[in-house]
Amino acid sequence: MIRKQIYLEPDQNSALKQLASQSGVSEAELICAAIDQHLHTVRPVRPDLSIWDEELRFLQHLMEQRLPPAVRTWRRDELYER
Repeated sequence: MIRKQIYLEPDQNSALKQLASQSGVSEAELICAAIDQHLHTVRPVRPDLSIWDEELRFLQHLMEQRLPPAVRTWRRDELYER
């Protein structure tokens, strides 16, 4: 066993103590059981990396267009309220 320290909200702590008392098992056993149950029901999320291929194609398309550089038509002080 590996010792861990966790933080609980006050209502979680009260509910845990009450359930441990009612069921006759330790708080640690209840926490371990809850972790086991959670780990068996949750599937890891696998990100869809194909979106990056689409982004790359888009950027390559922009680079191929060889657009002229943007011409700034405003002055910095025009951006601020007066």
